[in-house]
Amino acid sequence: MQLNPEYMKQLIYLCFLATLMFTACIGDDIIFDFVGASIRVTNPLDSLAVGDSHAFEAVFFNEVGNEEPATFGYSSIVPDILLISEDGVATGVSPGNAVVKVVAFQGNEAVAMDSFSVVVGTKTVTSGANSRSGVIKTTSSYLLTGSFVLSQQGQNLVLELGSDYEASTALPGLYVYLTNNANTNVGALEIGAVKVFKGAHSYVIPEPAQLSGYKYVLYYCKPFSVKVGDGEIK
Repeated sequence: MQLNPEYMKQLIYLCFLATLMFTACIGDDIIFDFVGASIRVTNPLDSLAVGDSHAFEAVFFNEVGNEEPATFGYSSIVPDILLISEDGVATGVSPGNAVVKVVAFQGNEAVAMDSFSVVVGTKTVTSGANSRSGVIKTTSSYLLTGSFVLSQQGQNLVLELGSDYEASTALPGLYVYLTNNANTNVGALEIGAVKVFKGAHSYVIPEPAQLSGYKYVLYYCKPFSVKVGDGEIK
């Protein structure tokens, strides 16, 4: 049986369009969601005065970067410099550098562990940083680059892209997210579709988003669920 030449042309054209659609946004061939469980202290100190106390607070993120309920146990590696109760209330004892160990528990199971330094000195200084920054890099064959600043402004977060920002206009359905897992947009906070592809611009992100709540700015080709680039928030 012979096929109509015009039908063959249409079939080839449709196959070409399908191939084009599936290759329109090329990134990593395989996406691994696993990032490892982690703990983040949400109210760090620059220093703690001898005799002063501070109650640390923390949040737990599971193996794919999503926040989950947990309880925390604290201990001081150098108790003659810093004492800390099991529930995180630290007291300065003598000047020096101390290390605090914190363990996250779900039920009776320890699910993550971390440590951080505390300087004990003459005055207590809370971490006054209200902004974090980073640099976006492409993880695909498309142009994506630029510096950014994420800042707390009143009740909102503001993501500001610098004048060195540039993204390819060939990217279909490019979206920007905040996330703790740079491998996927699942569970990420969607900021919105990218409408500016070159130069400085900003996004206002309303509460309850918090400055300490995210580790990455993520760019994703939403229609095809393909990562395009990311930037660690430092």
